[in-house]
Amino acid sequence: MSSASKLVALTALAFLTAAYAAAATLRVCADPNNMPFSNRAEQGFENQLANLIAKDLGMTVQYYWFPQRSSFFKKTLNAGHCDIVMGLPEGMDDAATSVPYYRSSYVFVSRRDRRLNIKSMDDPRLHHLRIGVHTTGDGDGSLPPVNALISRGIVRNLVDFNIYGRLDEKNPPADLIRAVENNKVDIAIAWGPMAGYFAKHSSVPLQVTPVDVVSPDPKIPFTFAISMGVRRGDSQLLQRLNSEIQQHQPRIHRLLESYGVPLLAAPPSAAAIAIPERSQLLRNCCKRGTDL
Repeated sequence: MSSASKLVALTALAFLTAAYAAAATLRVCADPNNMPFSNRAEQGFENQLANLIAKDLGMTVQYYWFPQRSSFFKKTLNAGHCDIVMGLPEGMDDAATSVPYYRSSYVFVSRRDRRLNIKSMDDPRLHHLRIGVHTTGDGDGSLPPVNALISRGIVRNLVDFNIYGRLDEKNPPADLIRAVENNKVDIAIAWGPMAGYFAKHSSVPLQVTPVDVVSPDPKIPFTFAISMGVRRGDSQLLQRLNSEIQQHQPRIHRLLESYGVPLLAAPPSAAAIAIPERSQLLRNCCKRGTDL
């Protein structure tokens, strides 16, 4: 074989090897510091779920780490740095979403020794208690609990906690739950998976109760169906994810329960939220909140 022929053969082999390696890699975009969802040590339930799916598909997981802040999808999935995002609301416009793999709710969190037992946003005690809420720190009050409280005239007794925190802070959203532990607030309203996880690991017994499972205001729902997202047009990967979710649903729920995630009944389709604000609403639903 001539030198030229050997070069052609080696080039073809290198191309096939690279193509196989790419096909055998599940590229995931995730936040490196956002427990219980994900972190760089791969301790979150979304990390565990990615490993489960990749193993089942005969693939390995490769992460592109990026803080879930402004323009997350634009700078990650839709920039081609990965092929999948593990947890996002069903029906978001930024990606093609899988069938949901769980449904959860915003929750009230309080110390058990306070015996507050608040279940409704219309409980009159909320006008007087110190209520901890997550905000984005940029004047945007679009997270569901903030909007719902303001619409009820509950403003002056709100204590805000920046959901982003500082870049050097470990798990910034947990500050809100620690404020309940330390009696800095009387009660908090937080996204269920985050609240349930940190309440489970609290040194103080905490009560976690879903908020308004059937919201009196359909424009401010408190429950969301959570899916996986791929780039629009990637129908082959989406079909594989749908199959994996349906096949492993009981196992997935056991995983979520082990992290303290409050799980609700099988979710309705996001398309059932027939309001003009649906796209923006879904952007603002949960995890790190706005402007994904």
